[in-house]
Formats: sequence, structure tokens, C-alpha cells
Amino acid sequence: MNWAVTGSIVLALAVLIGAFGAHALRARLDAYATGIYERAVFYQFVHALGLLAIGLASAAHTVAAGAAGIAGGLLLAGIVVFSGSLYALALSGVRALGAITPLGGLAFVAGWITLAFAFARGA
Repeated sequence: MNWAVTGSIVLALAVLIGAFGAHALRARLDAYATGIYERAVFYQFVHALGLLAIGLASAAHTVAAGAAGIAGGLLLAGIVVFSGSLYALALSGVRALGAITPLGGLAFVAGWITLAFAFARGA
């Protein structure tokens, strides 16, 4: 997978989702839900930048393609699970969805650790 392309697309989606939340959902979400929504957008942005960095590092042969694939897959899974569960929680108010969020956080941590080892090893 081309992680630079994926990261760029996920960044564009973060802008759109953030703008949607700021404008279309302003009257619908209370302060608690708005904070959760904003946190989801923030983590999506940060980790999409990570995907972009993985793609650029892989293209520059700074990290091995296999390690880049694992790290990128973990960050993407983290975005879907962590940010996705927070978006769902903010929009639905179903607090049980918050129980899923830490799994996305674990995927983030595993992705960053995988990337650290990949950089340490080199290509």
C-alpha cells in the first residue's frame, strides 16, 4: 500500500470531518460530545501525518517495506478504531463505545514502536 497516498487521503478526510463537526454539528453536540469529537479529529490528524511519514520513509528506503506496511497498517487500524469509536460516541451518546477506544490506542502504540524499530534497523 502507498502510505503517503493513504495518509494524504486520511488527512483530507480529517479536514472535512473537522469542518463538518465545527459547522454542521455545532448545534447538535453538547460540550462533552464536542470535546470527544475534537479529540477524534486531533488523533486522526496526528496519526495520518504518521502514515504520510511512513510512506515518505519507505519511498526513501529509510525503512524496510515490510516494516512500513506493518506500522502503517497499525496506525490506520488505530485511526479507524480510536477515532471511529470516538466519532460514534460523540454522535450517538452511547458511552459503551468508549470501551473500544483503548484498542485503537494500543494499535497506535504498536505502530509507533514498530516504526521506531524499523528506523533503528534501517532499510
